[in-house]
Amino acid sequence: MRDGGRIEAAIRILTEIETARRPARLALKAWSDGARYAGSGDRAFIAGLVLDALRRRRSAAWRMDEDSPRGAVLGVLALLWNWPAERIAAGFAETPHGPGELTEAEAMRLASPRDLSGAPDAVAADLPDWLAPAFARVFAGRIREEGEALARRAPVDLRVNTLKSDPARAIKAAGPLGAHPVPGLPLALRIDPPAAADRAPSVESLPEFVKGWMEVQDAGSQLAAACAGEVKGLQVLDLCAGGGGKTLALAAAMGSTGQVYAYDSDARRLADTVRRAERAGVRNLQVRTPLRPDPLKDLEGRMDLVFIDAPCSGSGAWRRHPDTKWRLTPDALARRQADQDAVLDAGEAFVRPGGRMVYVTCSVLAEENEDRVAAFLGRHPGFRVLPATDDPHWLPRLTAEGYLRLTPASSDTDGFFVAVLARADGRTPE
Repeated sequence: MRDGGRIEAAIRILTEIETARRPARLALKAWSDGARYAGSGDRAFIAGLVLDALRRRRSAAWRMDEDSPRGAVLGVLALLWNWPAERIAAGFAETPHGPGELTEAEAMRLASPRDLSGAPDAVAADLPDWLAPAFARVFAGRIREEGEALARRAPVDLRVNTLKSDPARAIKAAGPLGAHPVPGLPLALRIDPPAAADRAPSVESLPEFVKGWMEVQDAGSQLAAACAGEVKGLQVLDLCAGGGGKTLALAAAMGSTGQVYAYDSDARRLADTVRRAERAGVRNLQVRTPLRPDPLKDLEGRMDLVFIDAPCSGSGAWRRHPDTKWRLTPDALARRQADQDAVLDAGEAFVRPGGRMVYVTCSVLAEENEDRVAAFLGRHPGFRVLPATDDPHWLPRLTAEGYLRLTPASSDTDGFFVAVLARADGRTPE
């Protein structure tokens, strides 16, 4: 495909995502299924352009003075991908597959884009207007900086699986893909984002990946799991295991000692946990399916650690899933907060006297983080907050209350929040 056809495809996909509120993944797949003529390079180019336009939807369109998918694509090509105006104009004007010649106003904006310094904070930070107050609450005068970081492309992070390998061997295996260490995380490797229109390297094709030497897991997610502290020999419940990323990190840290129980309210998601655990060589995992009656009843009051990777808005992962920020609504956020309260209340019943509970979200919003912990402590005064980490590298990321807050701007990871809560010694479950 030539430039014009690729640009037109991206605009069509963005229009469908916007008008039908369809997830980007599904819209891209639908286009791909109907475009058998497109090669792998075409698909990578179009997906990259669509996702970058979603990341910069408001700021790019504002600078082009055209609030539309076409305006966002123009802005991304000119301001993020650094295409010369001549190439952009030629691609748009291509017949019969281009999206149509540039208007006089578009040509003028390409020559002289609007300066973002005059834009509202929500526009410059690529946020929906209704979320601007929530960001201001957490980040005060750093809204633009934090929003811009959440709109960048994300790297591919790997966690070295110590059950099968070690960092030296793993980095040698992944070195040809550009993997390098991540400061402050001895088991993390990073592959930097590819150029704008290029495909990301296929980590899954590495023989060592197939053997279970490493897992794809964001560095922030790895650190969140590490906030569980020393877990060898413990009884651990991962209450919202999902696909199993943090479950496997906990199991590896346990070194095949103790027992980790993985549960998720969606039984389908646990299939990935089983498959990944087998590849990783995990030997101390029990998967508890919600398809059985009272699957966790025997664990009540017995767990040394309950790990809760709570359902949330996913605002901390907007680099990877940029369409979700435009589909999030106030009602959906309120429902997530109710889910978080429910899962915290459910989790406390499993914590033994003197045990701990780790509450994690991939959200940067206080409404899902500090507010939920404060509400929980109000309902369950037998718990207290412990510092989420004592690692000197990450101590600057602790809040005054002892919570860990990570963001792309502050820690070069996805956005995460971690609270470690301890039940008082001798107190029975409430």
